[in-house]
Amino acid sequence: MRVALVSEHASPLAVLGGVDAGGQNVHVAELARALARRGVEVVVHTRRDDPSLPRRVPLGPRVEVDHVDAGPPRVLPKDELLPHMDAFADELQYVWADERPDVVHSHFWMSGLAALDAAQPLGVPVAHTFHALGAVKRRHQGERDTSPTGRIGIERRIARRVDRVVATCSDEVFELVRLGADPRRITVVPCGVDQATFSPDGPPEPRSDDRFRLVMATRLVERKGVDDAVRALTAVPDAELHVAGGPDASQLAVHPEARRLRALAAELGVADRLVLRGRVAREALPGLLRSADVVVCAPWYEPFGIVPLEAMACGVPVVATAVGGQIDSVVDGLTGLHVPPRRPAALAAALNALRADPARRAALGEAGVRRVRRRFGFDRVAAATLEVYGELLGASRRSEQVHA
Repeated sequence: MRVALVSEHASPLAVLGGVDAGGQNVHVAELARALARRGVEVVVHTRRDDPSLPRRVPLGPRVEVDHVDAGPPRVLPKDELLPHMDAFADELQYVWADERPDVVHSHFWMSGLAALDAAQPLGVPVAHTFHALGAVKRRHQGERDTSPTGRIGIERRIARRVDRVVATCSDEVFELVRLGADPRRITVVPCGVDQATFSPDGPPEPRSDDRFRLVMATRLVERKGVDDAVRALTAVPDAELHVAGGPDASQLAVHPEARRLRALAAELGVADRLVLRGRVAREALPGLLRSADVVVCAPWYEPFGIVPLEAMACGVPVVATAVGGQIDSVVDGLTGLHVPPRRPAALAAALNALRADPARRAALGEAGVRRVRRRFGFDRVAAATLEVYGELLGASRRSEQVHA
C-alpha cells in the first residue's frame, strides 16, 4: 500500500516546542514510521519553510518527507498559510498524478482543503484528522482567536466531503457531528506514544533538592494554562514548577509569554519556584518527566494531548484538565486526577492531595504505564488506522466496479 500523509505546517522533521510545533508533528512522524513497519510505503507532504531543504528527505525505512513548494520558503505562522493552499494542492496533484497513492490521509484543516482538491480529481480516497477544530478554538479564545476568516466554514465542508474522518477522541466526535459530519463516516483512533522512548525504565533527570517537583511540557501559548499552574503554586507549599517548551533558553528573556509568566510569578511571590526551561531536546524529555512527582497538563482545551500519555508511559501520575482527549487518556482516580480548566484553586487542591500521599502517586503511575501499554502504542494506532485505509480502498474498488 502507498499512503500519502499531508501535514502542511507540522513537519515530522521540525524541532518541537515552538508556537506551531507540537503534538501534531509527533503524531505524524510516529504514525508514518509505524505504518512503514507494517510494510506501507509512506510519503509525508509538508510545506517547504527553508530554501536549503532537499525536496525529499528520508525519515526512516519506507518513509520520505516531501518538501512542497507553496508560498515563500521560510517559516510562516500557520494562520498565514491559507492563501498558499491552492499552490500546495496544485503541487500535490502534480506529484500524485505521477506517483498515485492508494490513500491520502490529511492532518489539520488546511491540509484537508489541499488534499481534497488534489486527490478527488484523481479518484484517490481521503481520510482526514483535524487535530483541532476552529469552532472549539473560537469558543475558548473568543476575540483572541487568530484563525483565518472562514476556517469554520471550510472545516464544515471538509467534514462533509472526505471519505472518512479519523477523530482522536470521543469528545471530538460530538463536535464533528455538530459541524455536519456523518457519524457513520467517523472513526475514533487515538494518538499514541513511542514506548521505546517513553518508559519507566530509564534514568530520571538528577534533582538537587527535595522540593515537590511539578513538570509541564508544552508550547508557551496562553491556552496551555501555564499561568493557572503558576497561580496554583501559591497554595502548594514547597512545590517547584518546571516548564519545558518555547524557544531556546537563551531566548526566553525576550519571549512575550515567558516574560508574562515570570512577571506573574514575581507578582504572586513564587518567582523562585518557577523554572522556565525553554526548549528541551526530545531525547531529554523522558528523563525530565521521570524526575517529576506529578506532571501537570492544564490547557483550556486540548484536541488530544500527547504529553499526558508520555508522562503515563514514564510511570508518572498526571493532573489534567478534563477537556478534549485528556478525558479519554487520563482516567480520573486511576492514572491521574481531572480538574476543571482555568481553576487554579482546583488544580492546587489536586496537587496537594497527591503531595500528601506518595503511595497513591506510585499507584497512579503504575496504572498509567499499564494503560498506555494496553491502548496507546503506535503499532496499535497504526493497525487501527490501516483498518480505515482498507475500508476506504474496498469502497473505492467497489465504486470503480459499479461504474466500469
